[in-house]
Amino acid sequence: MYLFKPGKIYDFMGMRKYFLILSIVLLAGSAFALWKPGPYWGTDFKGGTEVEVVFKKNVDGGAVREAVENIKGADGSRQFASAEVISVPETPNRYLIRVEEVSAIPEATRQEINQKMCLSEEGRPADCTPDLIPQEIKYSPGGDKITFRYDWKLDSLADDARVEKRKTMLATIEQRIGTAGGVRLIDGDHAVVLASERDNKVEVHLKSKGDQLLEGLRTHFGPDVAPEEPLRVEWIGPKAGEQLRDAAFKSVGVALIFIMAYIALRFDLRFAPGAVIALIHDVLISLGAMCLTHREITLSTVAAVLTIMGYSLTDTVVVYDRIRENLGRHRGMSFPSLVNLSVSEMFERTLITSSTAFLSMAAFLVFGTQVIKDFAFAMLVGIVVGTYSSIYIAAPFTEWVDRRFFATHDKKSDGKKTPRKRSQKQAEAVV
Repeated sequence: MYLFKPGKIYDFMGMRKYFLILSIVLLAGSAFALWKPGPYWGTDFKGGTEVEVVFKKNVDGGAVREAVENIKGADGSRQFASAEVISVPETPNRYLIRVEEVSAIPEATRQEINQKMCLSEEGRPADCTPDLIPQEIKYSPGGDKITFRYDWKLDSLADDARVEKRKTMLATIEQRIGTAGGVRLIDGDHAVVLASERDNKVEVHLKSKGDQLLEGLRTHFGPDVAPEEPLRVEWIGPKAGEQLRDAAFKSVGVALIFIMAYIALRFDLRFAPGAVIALIHDVLISLGAMCLTHREITLSTVAAVLTIMGYSLTDTVVVYDRIRENLGRHRGMSFPSLVNLSVSEMFERTLITSSTAFLSMAAFLVFGTQVIKDFAFAMLVGIVVGTYSSIYIAAPFTEWVDRRFFATHDKKSDGKKTPRKRSQKQAEAVV
């Protein structure tokens, strides 16, 4: 069974000008979408806190967003400037809440804590006794714990006096750190605990942004509606997110460089530029579609982009391989005719492969969760443009490179140059 008549040759090269115009329009639209509205970076790249919760009763997403943005701290200021609330499909009252704030303690707050806790010599309170001066302070990366180490001289004290001394010091530490701005201790008796008697190490446990968010939801909706515990809490600092974003861009750039080297070595130097141009074409249009539809660009999206590059390259290599075979079989044929012949021979195979991959991604887009939906959407766009670019970008560009830089010319008497067909020696060199 054939979808297309065997042996029929289609004039793909004759239509290349029209599809070149289409590609220019798509690339221009993608460039504009990358500028405005621009990439919608996920928590992986821009930093922030992500909390997934399930409410006990039916709650509207708008009401959840309003509740989060109205959460106030001890000083009366809003804790979260903006919030994004995403409904999880097929699960009633389940939401993914994202805020830009993270639990990491800012430098200004650290300096204030250092002064309040007698570590900093400049601005140290007058009542700082030697027992209150810590040997060191460590801040956890998540901003939910501060560790102090003291040099208390307790060996000479009796057991009861030693216990009473530690209780007094812990109460003093809790009172002092509670006066620092931007610091909120967890509820209960475990906010300040002695982690090690031997090292006199004290741990101060703070409320993370996730804890503050859940506390605000309980206050707003009440215990009968608000979730008791989150399903998961994830956070990433803005600096780490920026590093991940830079690493993602570098991975795509390095992949392009190695792909060009592979194509040049696998086939011929004239084939490499077309493959790379096609890959850049596919990546830009896929990212532009993500921006235009306001979909998140996360590490999963980067994985989708790299997968698109691999898929597009595979399609391009199949076409290139058939062109190389036909260069040896049809030595007197012009390069545009070789391209038409090669693509026509592989056209049915390309459509069947692309359709199979397209249907698989379409199923993920319809039935998958939100993260899978974004990945599937990027892949769907990539499959379409990857198939298209293998035929109308990579092959025509390779023909242009061959005609512009590699084809030999004869000079006529009027001084003009006209291209001539390849000799047998040149065809063998390409093969």
